Amino acid sequence: MQYFDTHAHLGLIIEDPIEQLIVIQEARQAGVNRIVSICNSLHDFGQVYENLKSATNVYHAVGVSPSEVQNPGKDWFSNIEQAVQYPRVVAIGEIGLDYYRKFGDKKSQIELFITQLDMAAKLNVPVIIHNRDAGHDVLDILRDRLPPRGGVLHCYSEDAAYAEKALDLNLYFSFAGNLTYKNAKNLHETLSVLPVDRILIESEAPFMVPADYRGKRNMPKYMPLTARFMADMLEIDEAELAAQLWDNSNKFFGLPSE
Repeated sequence: MQYFDTHAHLGLIIEDPIEQLIVIQEARQAGVNRIVSICNSLHDFGQVYENLKSATNVYHAVGVSPSEVQNPGKDWFSNIEQAVQYPRVVAIGEIGLDYYRKFGDKKSQIELFITQLDMAAKLNVPVIIHNRDAGHDVLDILRDRLPPRGGVLHCYSEDAAYAEKALDLNLYFSFAGNLTYKNAKNLHETLSVLPVDRILIESEAPFMVPADYRGKRNMPKYMPLTARFMADMLEIDEAELAAQLWDNSNKFFGLPSE
């Protein structure tokens, strides 16, 4: 079996470039053969991208997250446009809205989100979407501005009713280690209503560690535990689900499955 970790903050797990490569090697030993590295800021993207140039199984997303809305960086727009042309950059993200932390004001967050959605449409890449306590606005904006290549609602946190509305759009739904928590009833119900060809999986490392490792820093190598839990919930053979998730992930990012 092989897995595709569609969302890991490799630069937050550990800063040392050599140890980042060790994290990736350990993930491969656990069957996690592809990873998409996510950075919140353009500065972090540049550093992690340079560190991992030799890791050909690591892909990258580039963008300005809502946490950076007050300081997106000098020439951030043109820097993203340029970075999307780099080898193994496969998406703009993570982008979106976060009303929980109250980064800046809502208007500024929405403007930043829409600008990057429009950029993704122009550059013909998918988007990785962050949503925290902003579900209504996220869905309203996506109905009008979701780029043709679509998007993924990463670390899905809404309920099944919200997912059923979002299914009308070209969106995937990605689940992290919190799916394995006993009290995550909204996620369990959501998983049960989704078509299996619209589901992705992620570590969200170093956050959202699966239940078996609560209290530890999350790593991509733990992600197969989430997949195993998902397979049990869906009553699907684990190898069959792994193959489906692998195909879904590669299709979303426009990568060959081999």
